[in-house]
Amino acid sequence: MSKLKGKVAVVTGGSKGIGAAIAKALAAAGAAVVVNYASSKAGADAVVADIAKAGGKAIAVGGDVSKAAEAQGIIDAAVKEFGRLDVLVNNSGVYEFAPLEEINEQHFKKHFDVNVLGLLLTTQAAAKHLGEGGSVINIGSLVTRLTPPGSAVYTATKGAVDAITGVLARELGPRKIRVNALNPGMVETEGTHAAGFIGSDFHQHATAQTPLGRIGQPDDIASIAVFLASDDSYWLTGEHLFAAGGMR
Repeated sequence: MSKLKGKVAVVTGGSKGIGAAIAKALAAAGAAVVVNYASSKAGADAVVADIAKAGGKAIAVGGDVSKAAEAQGIIDAAVKEFGRLDVLVNNSGVYEFAPLEEINEQHFKKHFDVNVLGLLLTTQAAAKHLGEGGSVINIGSLVTRLTPPGSAVYTATKGAVDAITGVLARELGPRKIRVNALNPGMVETEGTHAAGFIGSDFHQHATAQTPLGRIGQPDDIASIAVFLASDDSYWLTGEHLFAAGGMR
């Protein structure tokens, strides 16, 4: 499979979960991949090792996307190592649910700094290098449709991601750069295990409400990211693809 042969991709938050699966899938499709991490160097190194073992090219690059200099550094590392940039996957994100009475400035800023500001700063840095046919993939969430209790701040950040996707599709469209949002439903990852979602009543409810009868796995999302990164999706921009097994 070589849909992305000769292309270079950056995946933020690529050390685990959905980000790791996307990085591996892009590499399997032929892309050279920068696996970004904020704190889990070991996780990013393991993803790079898996890619190399499969015959692909990848490097791990640390950086906090919510800091302009570090976001720029992630992109600069891709261009320095591989000579170009074709695909940016804005996957870095945090999520903590809290009821209205527990929301404070720290909770708000933590989510918006990474989930929204980080996306903008990294895309700003990447846009200087993306050429015609470039693809920006913003990882959103089905949470914007489900609006579950306790998710006011997290849902607000993902609503912002959806809105920004539309705006940037218009801004970058004249340069033939596509911008789309990929919005997963519940996915089994290290994060959802740590948050206690897996095996919970919420998990059971999500499964029952999903026409395809299960929650997602990281590879379910990764294959769609490959499609959005490739020329197969050349006529898609400003779209929001909900990847949730039919759950709405």
